[in-house]
Amino acid sequence: MARPDKAAAVAELTEDFKSATATYLTEYRGLTVTSMKALRRSLGPDTKYSVVKNTLTKIAAKNAGIEIADDLLAGPSALAFIKGDAIDAARNMKNFQKENPLLVIKGGIYEGKFVSAAEIMKLADLESREVLLAKLAGAMKGSLAKAARTFDALRIKMEAGAPAAPAAEAAPVAEEAPAAEAAPAAEAVVEEVVAEVAAEATDAPVAEATETPAE
Repeated sequence: MARPDKAAAVAELTEDFKSATATYLTEYRGLTVTSMKALRRSLGPDTKYSVVKNTLTKIAAKNAGIEIADDLLAGPSALAFIKGDAIDAARNMKNFQKENPLLVIKGGIYEGKFVSAAEIMKLADLESREVLLAKLAGAMKGSLAKAARTFDALRIKMEAGAPAAPAAEAAPVAEEAPAAEAAPAAEAVVEEVVAEVAAEATDAPVAEATETPAE
């Protein structure tokens, strides 16, 4: 490869490393051209899967501030530069590997740090961003509905416990007395409802923490 071509290839790889949300390093020895095309399709349009030269890849990675061990850049290498959801891409690559065991996943870069092949497999088992957002939206909707029911219960209890309003012809001094007496009663109702909500929150199950790959 001529020097200008090498410089252009390094520059392109450097930009790929910098712009990718994650990068997965693979060895494709034994895969057919048809299998490689199928892998690219499975990874989706937001992923660039490219056969690379190891020496140029090491230079480009260093230019992008990424260190890749020499033993990972041995044999025929191909890089998957993920521009979309890194978890979805890991899952698709894992599923492809099940049917095409000749694909070897060596490791990669996730959130700016090196991850092993085993950690990429753990990423593949996580729920996608879309699923997590859907669950979060559902949880928020449930919390808002519960809050609405709580305030509605508070209103009903306050209305039921408040004293009758004074007659219109009553003197101004007489009107102030019921209001003063109603304040402690209203506070008692608020405390009662808050206590009920706190008791319900104590009984609610705690969401399990999502396992993240070890750094």
